[in-house]
Amino acid sequence: MNLPNWLSVGRILLIPVFMVALLGRLPEGDLVAVAIFAVAAGTDKLDGYLARSRNATTTFGVFLDPLADKLLVSAALISLVELDRLAAWVAMVIIAREFMVSGLRMVAASQHVVIAASQWGKIKTTAQVVAIAALIVDHPPHAVTTALVAFAVAVTVWSGIDYFIESRDVLRAPA
Repeated sequence: MNLPNWLSVGRILLIPVFMVALLGRLPEGDLVAVAIFAVAAGTDKLDGYLARSRNATTTFGVFLDPLADKLLVSAALISLVELDRLAAWVAMVIIAREFMVSGLRMVAASQHVVIAASQWGKIKTTAQVVAIAALIVDHPPHAVTTALVAFAVAVTVWSGIDYFIESRDVLRAPA
């Protein structure tokens, strides 16, 4: 275990704290939730930077980092659906894309191929984090928040398609 991996573990451990703040009836719960979400999302950038800059990338970290991201985003989306701040179909499109790309990465790994995060994947993550943060603090959502969610959905779908297009050789390889 190194510092980047501990940051990923910390991100996972912040998820229930975030959910209690968001779903509980706490005074200023939305502000607490968005702060926790921002800290958790920020650790994603930090752990990646530290792993690369310190040459501290580990097999465990390669597995844990995207898992932590998917758990955080999925928990936030499901919580927002529960609070009736997000349409369930939006959450399902985003979560389904995450499962599909994770499956693609597993197929690639079975062929000893690593599918690194693409530029579109990074844009997708940023768009999702910004849209989720906006949904937490802006309810009912104003036009800007609605546009952020629409952009996040569009870039999520496009980045998923892009991963499959770029990985078509992996998918065509014999099993």
